[in-house]
Amino acid sequence: MQIKRLESLEHIDSQLLLLTEEDCGSLSYDTRIKGIIESLIKRKDFDGKKGKNLRVPLPEGNLYLIGLGKKDKCTLNLIRDSLAWGLRTAGRNHAKNAAVNLSHLKSFDGLSFVLGEASGLCGYVFDKYKKKDENYEPFALTEIYSDVYEPEEFRKGIVFAGAQVYSRELSNEPGCVINPATLAEEAERLAKECGLECEVWNEERLHSENMGALLAVGSGSKNPPRLIHLTYKPKNAKKKIAVVGKGLTFDSGGLNIKPDNFMLTMKGDKTGACNVLGIMKAISELKPDVEVHGILSSAENMPSGSSFRPDDIIRARNGKTIEINNTDAEGRLVLADALSLASELNPDVIIDMATLTGACAVALGNWRAGLFVNDDELAGKLLNSSERSGESFWRMPLEDEHIAETLKSPYADLVNCGKRYGGAIFAALFLKEFVGENISWAHMDIAGTDFKDKEYGIYSKGATAFGVRTCLDYIMRL
Repeated sequence: MQIKRLESLEHIDSQLLLLTEEDCGSLSYDTRIKGIIESLIKRKDFDGKKGKNLRVPLPEGNLYLIGLGKKDKCTLNLIRDSLAWGLRTAGRNHAKNAAVNLSHLKSFDGLSFVLGEASGLCGYVFDKYKKKDENYEPFALTEIYSDVYEPEEFRKGIVFAGAQVYSRELSNEPGCVINPATLAEEAERLAKECGLECEVWNEERLHSENMGALLAVGSGSKNPPRLIHLTYKPKNAKKKIAVVGKGLTFDSGGLNIKPDNFMLTMKGDKTGACNVLGIMKAISELKPDVEVHGILSSAENMPSGSSFRPDDIIRARNGKTIEINNTDAEGRLVLADALSLASELNPDVIIDMATLTGACAVALGNWRAGLFVNDDELAGKLLNSSERSGESFWRMPLEDEHIAETLKSPYADLVNCGKRYGGAIFAALFLKEFVGENISWAHMDIAGTDFKDKEYGIYSKGATAFGVRTCLDYIMRL
């Protein structure tokens, strides 16, 4: 997608106007459309209310009127979502370019950036396996003309969006396409393309590196596990960050097999790892003065004669032993080894991302993810980044002596699954056992937010790659 300064409406296929309710009472736009808009407002076809969107055919194209609601309630996140709707609709109606009028919204900082994000995210759909009939028309939009023109900020927004789209594309791929080995191959391809360092540990290397928890989870599948480590290392880095992702390319539950309706969409249990790849892709383009390590712990959790079992006791990389009481609590096991490895790098901050617990989705719903942090300053910065990105997180408790007591096993150092209540907190406390002392750490439980069953704002149906832009915003502000 390209951006150009809006200087003329000649040869423009579509126009987007984002209006608050107050804007509808004081129009000052191009005289050729002002009368049309005034007529629509007078007839109450359009009133600027939030969610009230209208396509108006014009002789030279289409006009899209998009309601933002009350001015004092309007946010940059609403503007981003509204832009995505307008651009998506224009592109699907065969518009090759769109004029976006934003000058009346200049009180909002970051308009060019969110225009870039919306432009990069609006056209994505996962339909590569669908047969295209002769009338199939791909998304046509390639050029944006705007009266708010900051090319570098627009480009940065496009990069953020590109990272999220890349993660979505991988997350949406089924388990018959993406398994631990093919995910590792994609990481190696990305590293070569982007100038990143990449190291992949196969099953032999995992045994020699004492990655017992990851190996246990992958033991039931014919597709063996992989540990993938990507590195971006600039000169004179100000900070060192490790981003860790859960990469279950498919999760059947193992011997504690899931019911059929819970198994559907489990191709998306690799979203955390795919998000890490998306983040590393963007980092290679944005080139911050921060050393960033992306660690993906990937396995396929399947039932077979070689699967790990309830009552098994396994040993993680940091030496702690774990009694298995539920093979469907596998994500925390693959993360345990990955967090141990990340801690050995002695980073300033570790952030892990995982579709970890249904309990978090029950607690927070499908539009807000859980954030567990052992450092108040880090929590504040991540929540600020979350607010800017529009990816809503809620800080959850990381200290609970009663739940912590249930981590204890009579036979090992830990059990991998607790009681029904407080499941998301139990999982976070379990992960904390594998984070090195004095390392600031954040755990993002994105289980409820990783998938959308319909389009909304910047989201298409399918994988969301929720959390990518929040992490990028945090890293780029260090």
